[in-house]
Amino acid sequence: MSEMTRQRATLLLTLASLGMILAAWGFQYIGGYAPCKMCYWQRYPHFAAILIGGLALALKARALAWLGVVAMLTTAGIGIFHSGVERKLWEGPTSCTSSSIGGLNTDELFNQIMNAPLVRCDEIPWQMLGFTMANLNALASLAFAAGWLWVALKKD
Repeated sequence: MSEMTRQRATLLLTLASLGMILAAWGFQYIGGYAPCKMCYWQRYPHFAAILIGGLALALKARALAWLGVVAMLTTAGIGIFHSGVERKLWEGPTSCTSSSIGGLNTDELFNQIMNAPLVRCDEIPWQMLGFTMANLNALASLAFAAGWLWVALKKD
């Protein structure tokens, strides 16, 4: 693979993560879908991939593609975990899902209510053809990870 082809692939993968962030912001600021804590967690690796891609392009450093793979597998993993939480397959972090109120006194219950997140991770605010935003992030990020892996492994 020529250096130019690798650079183009790196640019496309960087733009793909930027597109994911822009889409998330679109849902948030235009669509009015406030993100939960786990939604934010899924964004951080995309920000990292944008930085990694920019550095890889500027330095022409193919080895940085491995960090792109790690970033995309990280957000895919969070997306898969979040998908399971949304589908009630397992519990999510208590800081963003419903929790038991049994055994709490009035002050503890009041504190729990006042400190509860506004957006719960275990509810599905939007879906398309049965796919939630977390599902779509996981699938897209796995594809992006494959792209970064391709860039990392291809020899000249």
